[in-house]
Amino acid sequence: MIQKSGVRSQKAAACVVLGLLVLAGCSGIQRDPPIEVWDDMRRQEKFKPQTASSLFADGRSTRVPPEGTVARGHLMEETPYNTGMEGALYLGKNPRPITAELLHQGQLRFNTYCSPCHDKTGSGRGIVPTRVPTWQPSNLMEDRLVEAADGDLFNVITNGRRSMPPYRFQVMVDDRWAIIAYVRLLQRAAHGGAADLTPEQRASLQ
Repeated sequence: MIQKSGVRSQKAAACVVLGLLVLAGCSGIQRDPPIEVWDDMRRQEKFKPQTASSLFADGRSTRVPPEGTVARGHLMEETPYNTGMEGALYLGKNPRPITAELLHQGQLRFNTYCSPCHDKTGSGRGIVPTRVPTWQPSNLMEDRLVEAADGDLFNVITNGRRSMPPYRFQVMVDDRWAIIAYVRLLQRAAHGGAADLTPEQRASLQ
């Protein structure tokens, strides 16, 4: 029994020593020069950015992408749907069919991205101009914006205009058209009259 316990103690001590050696190898304190079992990765053959290279004829290690290269997932055809332009003119009408689903999508995106400045009604009295009086967003109910082409509004959302920053990275193309459809709904509600009501609705007002 004494011999067996002694062997166990020796094995346990060996495991402890081995563990300490492993942990010491992972510590922040390193030997200088360090002990290397295999070649250190810092000294492997490789090209560092912006360094010269004898491998290529132009002497550079960094390769220039072929002309016309587009990153995967970023190909964007210059169609009226993606640009809001038809030739040199703004696209006049929203290319997406106006449905209840589209308007709901537009409402969600408008309330997320547009209402902080333009308010949920599009009046331009959102929380941002309340806190920063020098920042005065446009009132989307103004006649000039009611009469603006849908492609013009798309261009503003995409590229920004004056104090409004571009939202092309935050708002996808489909969502931009949905927002425009919802803005037109808000404008119709703000400028609507008795002629927009059904006969039954007009009768209830009398």
